[in-house]
Amino acid sequence: MLARLGVLVLLFEVGLESTVGQMKKVGASALLVAFMGVVAPMVLGLGVGALFLPAESFYAHLFLGATLAATSVGITARVLKDLDAQSSLEARIILGAAVIDDVLGLVVLAVVAGIVTAVDSGGDVALSDGLVIIAKAAVFLVGALVFGVFVSRRLFRVASYLRSRDVLLATGLSLCFVLAWLADKIGLAAIVGAFAAGLILEDVHDQPFKQRGEKGLAELVAPIGSLLVPVFFVMMGLRTDLSAFADPSVIGLAGVLIVAAVLGKQACALAVIPVDGVRADRLTIGIGMIPRGEVGLIFANIGTGLTIGHSPVISAKIFSALVVMIIATTMMTPPLLRFSISRAARAKVPS
Repeated sequence: MLARLGVLVLLFEVGLESTVGQMKKVGASALLVAFMGVVAPMVLGLGVGALFLPAESFYAHLFLGATLAATSVGITARVLKDLDAQSSLEARIILGAAVIDDVLGLVVLAVVAGIVTAVDSGGDVALSDGLVIIAKAAVFLVGALVFGVFVSRRLFRVASYLRSRDVLLATGLSLCFVLAWLADKIGLAAIVGAFAAGLILEDVHDQPFKQRGEKGLAELVAPIGSLLVPVFFVMMGLRTDLSAFADPSVIGLAGVLIVAAVLGKQACALAVIPVDGVRADRLTIGIGMIPRGEVGLIFANIGTGLTIGHSPVISAKIFSALVVMIIATTMMTPPLLRFSISRAARAKVPS
């Protein structure tokens, strides 16, 4: 239960690091990058599954693709901040695309999980069923954003009249858990609601509380995340079968997944278009989209929790290979991004 709470808080924090305004600022370029950043890895994941895991179900191949489509906006944002490059055009496109990528990835996850659940319950899945799940996810996300614009500001303004120092945290977490519950009730993953809650909350909600000397919501949530989120990662470690690494096929699968993960996100860089007449560095954007981090791990974890018959959709062998891929893509991004940003900066300096 602590791990489940931890993953909700984690996605809430990821949402708090992003805003709808960030997605609007870079507009079409970020949208195209995000779209390609989901489609290309998804296709590569299905291809890897069909070629290297022919004995596994098609739904396992779908989860491979969904996990490869994920992008960790939190890790990317931290690396760009450490490199003091968060204000560059490339950084704005990366962060905007990563946020949209997360939204699209969660929709893909909701569709795949819904299809698997329907199959496990013995029902037939038609194209219309997938479209219904997509419609549910779209209506929920749009509804959450509309709620954020018209209701949440008033909610937090009313909450600010209460003089308890804990009211901001209580209101924020209540919103997170209510939207997570609503997402679960309509057949989506609860993390979709937690992410949406973080996405709609902007700094403006904190202002009445900050004016009286209190911390912002992100600062208040951080200690809770520090307590609960590691429990989730411990659970993921417990589910990783170390004996599987003695199987050469697991290491081979992990290697293929790493290649597919890198190529899939480099393909999305081809969709970069000029912003205000300035063309961003495509290599930097492609590298910035590589880390799967906690988002990829969450996708893989949901796959292990879903079953068809009595067998998990994601086997121990596939999960172990995915963990290796997630660790590798997360660790390779900082040095590659540092190199790419330095290279791009040197190229812009006239000789």
